[in-house]
Amino acid sequence: MEISPVPISTCSKENQQIYQEWFDYADSDGDGRITGSDATKFFALSNLPRPDLKQVWAIADSKRQGFLGFGEFITAMQLVSLAQAGQSITQDLSSSEVDLVNLGPPKMTGLDSLLAKKRPSPRTNESDSNGSSHSQPSPASGWFSSKPSKKISLSSVTSIVDGLKRLYIQKLKPLEVTYRFNDFVSPLLTNSDFDAKPMVMLLGQYSTGKTTFIKHLLQSSYPGAHIGPEPTTDRFVVVMSGPDERSIPGNTIAVQADMPYSGLTTFGTAFLSKFECSQMPHPLLEHITFVDTPGVLSGEKQRTQRAYDFTGVTSWFAAKCDLILLLFDPHKLDVSDEFKRVISSLRGHDDKIRVVLNKADQVDTQQLMRVYGALMWSLGKVINTPEVMRVYIGSFNDKPVNEAATGPIGKELFEKEQEDLLSDLKDIPKKACDRRINEFVKRARAAKIHAYIISHLKKEMPAMMGKAKTQQRLIDNLEDEFAKVLSLPLYVFSVCALIFSSDFHLFIVCVVFQVQREFHLPPGDFPNVEHFRERLSGYNLDKFEKLKPKMIQAVDDMLGYDIPDLLKHFRNPYD
Repeated sequence: MEISPVPISTCSKENQQIYQEWFDYADSDGDGRITGSDATKFFALSNLPRPDLKQVWAIADSKRQGFLGFGEFITAMQLVSLAQAGQSITQDLSSSEVDLVNLGPPKMTGLDSLLAKKRPSPRTNESDSNGSSHSQPSPASGWFSSKPSKKISLSSVTSIVDGLKRLYIQKLKPLEVTYRFNDFVSPLLTNSDFDAKPMVMLLGQYSTGKTTFIKHLLQSSYPGAHIGPEPTTDRFVVVMSGPDERSIPGNTIAVQADMPYSGLTTFGTAFLSKFECSQMPHPLLEHITFVDTPGVLSGEKQRTQRAYDFTGVTSWFAAKCDLILLLFDPHKLDVSDEFKRVISSLRGHDDKIRVVLNKADQVDTQQLMRVYGALMWSLGKVINTPEVMRVYIGSFNDKPVNEAATGPIGKELFEKEQEDLLSDLKDIPKKACDRRINEFVKRARAAKIHAYIISHLKKEMPAMMGKAKTQQRLIDNLEDEFAKVLSLPLYVFSVCALIFSSDFHLFIVCVVFQVQREFHLPPGDFPNVEHFRERLSGYNLDKFEKLKPKMIQAVDDMLGYDIPDLLKHFRNPYD
């Protein structure tokens, strides 16, 4: 296991007080973060060579946030102490190899005199005489207020995430608001959306072991968890870290500003009554949040309509999650109609999806081979990609593997597969920053294309007379009018369809084609036609804004210059 930002308990109380004083001194902005420039000044007091300090920063800032919190700072100081003792610093250095609790602080040349100059007089420090440290609000905390905020220079940004917040407020959000991107695709982002912990969502039919899988990772049951052969989890449950064990109703959690779930209010009270948050103190939950979902219906059950948009909710969570696990078991390999809709709603998030063949020790080795083939065949009919998805095979529960059924070869296979999956999960916090950048760029591209389509529709409306009649003619189904233009060349066909067509579905297809030709946009970034038509039918096309080139240029500049500069600014300061 790689050494990671250590919990405070790993450090003795005496050393913790020393590190707290060092941390407050090194934090030049007083915002509770050690930036790269702060680190280069402070770490230089250790007199270590630059390559060693580069390695120290790389390990301490394993999440690539661009800054060190107090826990990461302690890790860095412990690594500096080890380096001064002559021990090589590597990524695979395990905390079990070193007694971190009794490891003394490193030697920092001239630090004592620097601290003596900065220490306040006792009178000015009376309010903090109890020794507690008060964290300062993040510079980005006011960016999401209703008041307009001034532009913040890159030098005042303290991390990559803070930089993304700034770029969103200044350049992307105006475009989204102007063309109603939040009504068509995704709600506007809030401060909590950027600061939320990485999430892992589990999907599958009932009794495939979703709740048991979470229990297996936590080595304990979360509040409100029920496990049984029948459908027990009847709601979406977010399992996250908290000071004590409790369950919070969905209506309450959706209106909390510090939680990234305000967008779920669009699914109504029917869904919020089937949504809750389970909090419990656990080391793993300090880095990852799990989303347990109701079992996907199959057979006669799927004919019973849910009271809320199940597919829409899973799509919403898929956009927020860092990893999506599709769970199957050897006796539930069929992909029902609802499961097909759910998997289709994950379009655009293929890189996040992993497949888990759970309870595999219920069949012998020969049957497992046939089950694996049948699973791949079932998935191949639903997921239209030439690549084969990663499938983990195992039995993720607290019971030992049934070696009588699988044999020694099967047991060894399960152990290796479980190690691979756990390794994949451990990488999530480290890759969270990269994932946020990736999702932000995807959102920016989608918002840009949405603006092109909406502005193009606006341009097709008449200037004065016959607006309602024109829009109605576009929406009504007049298939006979389209039959006249089916034999024309594609470009002429699209233009004629835009002018004469009243079939709304074909109209949207033609709009997409026309926008692609005009602005050279990739077809793969365009929204689903059916979904877009459904959303658009409730709007007055004439009320939308015309294309605003300055907004488009701002987003292009953000993608082409600002984000690369942000990544360059917060790379390892010793590179």
